[in-house]
Amino acid sequence: MSLKLAVGDLTIHRIIEQETTFLPALDLLPALTPELLAENRPWLQGTGALDSKDVLVLCFQSYIVKTPHHTILIDSCIGNDKPRPLRPKWNMKTDNTYMRMLATAGFAVEDIDFVMCTHLHVDHVGWNTRLHDDRWVPTFPNARYIFGKDEFDYWTEQNATTPAPAFVDSVLPVVEAKRAEIVRNDYEIGDHLRILPTPGHTPGHVAFTFGRGKDDAVFCGDLMHSPLQTRFPELSAKFDVDQAQAASTRRGFLERYCDTDTLCCTAHFPSPSMGKIRRRGEGFSCDPIATA
Repeated sequence: MSLKLAVGDLTIHRIIEQETTFLPALDLLPALTPELLAENRPWLQGTGALDSKDVLVLCFQSYIVKTPHHTILIDSCIGNDKPRPLRPKWNMKTDNTYMRMLATAGFAVEDIDFVMCTHLHVDHVGWNTRLHDDRWVPTFPNARYIFGKDEFDYWTEQNATTPAPAFVDSVLPVVEAKRAEIVRNDYEIGDHLRILPTPGHTPGHVAFTFGRGKDDAVFCGDLMHSPLQTRFPELSAKFDVDQAQAASTRRGFLERYCDTDTLCCTAHFPSPSMGKIRRRGEGFSCDPIATA
């Protein structure tokens, strides 16, 4: 399985930390009925998105995009040494998978110019920091970390009421190290990266579009977790802060990119995780693209 793809003047690398069972489909997607699951079970299992016990298989990964001028990492995954007691597969991890995958793709932590976060959930910020002499320090020492203002403000407010562990150990240390930029949705990097607001999963959730003059690729974060949500955009995840808004945003996103040449790079779909959005009945599909 190749983890590299060229599109336009971009090169996209997938850095996979885990690809594994996550939650039962009927648990993650509260509006999903047993009947609808049964109708779609064959193709979901055929694409590796569902196991034999109706548990969804998710990929947890970062993307690295090389533009002609920058090396940009999108969503820094789970991380090591982080206390995550509610998720045994993530709790106090010490494996070398992520760093090994980074090296295999030809990158060192010093090579990353920007770290971009679609949102600030635990499995999208974990490698923002690493443990060094009992302190959390930025993993990518030369990078500017870009956090959306709406998202940052939301978690600042949440953390003031109830401590948000991922915000405390994977976001605030970057701010304290003066490596963070808190930006609005009109932020751009050169003529290659733009922010596309996609609220619902969290209030400040965003996607990132890449390409000079057009969207060659879009990175959609947790706008959708499973290919089933392309077929049925009204199926929101239980983790969506506003499930109705998430469903509306998802359908709008899928309409925007349906039947275009834009490569949709999902955060959690099983490998190959990337595809083209196509219309399918009243819904859509994300048709996987062969990687080179």
